[in-house]
Amino acid sequence: MAQQTEPVVLSGRLDEPLSRWLWLIKGLLLIPHYIVIAVLMFVAFLLGIIAFFSILFTGKYPQGIFDFNVGVLRWMWRVEFYGIYALGTDKYPPFTMASVDSYPADLQIEYPGELKPLLVLVKWLLAIPHFIILSILRGGSGQSGGLVGVLVIIAGVILLFTGRYPKSIFDFAMAINV
Repeated sequence: MAQQTEPVVLSGRLDEPLSRWLWLIKGLLLIPHYIVIAVLMFVAFLLGIIAFFSILFTGKYPQGIFDFNVGVLRWMWRVEFYGIYALGTDKYPPFTMASVDSYPADLQIEYPGELKPLLVLVKWLLAIPHFIILSILRGGSGQSGGLVGVLVIIAGVILLFTGRYPKSIFDFAMAINV
C-alpha cells in the first residue's frame, strides 16, 4: 500500500542553545518582517479573491496564486516560530517565501488539484468552530496572546533564569500551533 502524505505539514524543531535574553527584544527585531508581511498579506488577500472565483468557476486553485499564498504563510510561520508563538530558535528568519532547509521551522502545503466549486461557498462556515478554538489557544484576531503566548512567555522567563527552554512547554506550544 502506498504511503499517504499529509496535505499540510507545519514543522519546527527546538534549536538549542538559546540566548537567555534575546527573546526579550525579538518583537523589535521582527519589525522589518512585520512590514513586509503586512504588504504580502494584503496582496494574498486580493489574490485570494481571484482564487475564490477561479475555484468557483473552474474547480481549480491557480497554481501561481496557491504557491504565492503558501509562501506568505511559510514566511509568517518562520517569523512566528522565531517570535512569540514558539521562541524556538535564535536564527533570524530569512526574508523569503521559499523553504529554507537550514532553518528550523517550515510549512509545506500540498497543491489541492481538483476542487469542488460549490464547496468554496460554504466550506468557511465549517471552519468557524476551529477559528473560535484557535482564538482561545493562539489569541484573537491573529494577535499574539492566548494560551500559547502565555506558555511561551513562561518558557522565556524560565530560559532567562535557568538558560534552558522547557522541552515540555515547547512541545505543547508546537502542538497548539500545528
